[in-house]
Amino acid sequence: MPTDARCLVEADDLSPTVRLTGVLDRSEVEAVRDALLARLWRQPGVLLVDLSGVRIPDPLARDALDEVCRAVADWPATELLLGPGGPPPAAPPEPIDAELTPVVEAAREARVLVTGGCVRWGLPELIEPACIAVTEMVNNVVAHAVTPMTLRLAPRGGALHVAVRDRSTGRPAYGGPAPVDSVGGRGLLLIDTVARRWGSTALPDGKVVWCVLYAEDETAFRN
Repeated sequence: MPTDARCLVEADDLSPTVRLTGVLDRSEVEAVRDALLARLWRQPGVLLVDLSGVRIPDPLARDALDEVCRAVADWPATELLLGPGGPPPAAPPEPIDAELTPVVEAAREARVLVTGGCVRWGLPELIEPACIAVTEMVNNVVAHAVTPMTLRLAPRGGALHVAVRDRSTGRPAYGGPAPVDSVGGRGLLLIDTVARRWGSTALPDGKVVWCVLYAEDETAFRN
C-alpha cells in the first residue's frame, strides 16, 4: 500500500504488522490514514504499526497517527498499536461478519446475527438493546446511504462492539432528542440511549458507524 515516494506503508495481509518507512509529513498523513483504516476494516484484529523505519518531523503528523488509533478503538475486534517491531500481538475474538443489501429485510437479518452473537459470547442481557441499535444502524443505510453494507460485531470484556460499514460518505449527525410531534429522526437517539458510546469513522469510499454496549449498564438499568 504505497502512499508516495516519501513515505511507504509496507504491509502483508498475512502479517499483523505494518511498517512505515521514509518521512511522514502532513501532506502524506491522509494517504497513510486511509491505508491503515482500509487494512483494519478489511482484516480486523490487532495491528502493530512499526515506526522504527520512518521519520516524523512534524508533531501534527504523529498526532494524526494517534487519532487513527482513537478512531478505531471501538471498532469490533480491532486495535491499532504504534511502536517498534516486536512479537505478534494476541488476536481478539473472531468477529461475526455479514454482507447485507440495502433492503427492508436487512434489519431483521442483522437482529438474527446480533442475537446469535450475544448468546454465543455469554451476553444475553445485551440482546434487546443491541437489536435496537443495529436495527437503527442498518435502517439508516437502507433509508439514506442505499448502498451494500457490512455488519460486524465482536465482544470485548463485558461489552459488545457493533459496526456497520457502508459506501456513502454522508456522516450521521445527532442533534439531540427530536421534538415530540416530529415524524422520524429518532434513530440516532435510540442508539445514543442504549449504547454507552457510538460514533462514525470516515473512509475514502464510505464510513463505519459503530456503537459499544456494556452488559453492566443493562444489568444496572433493569435493577
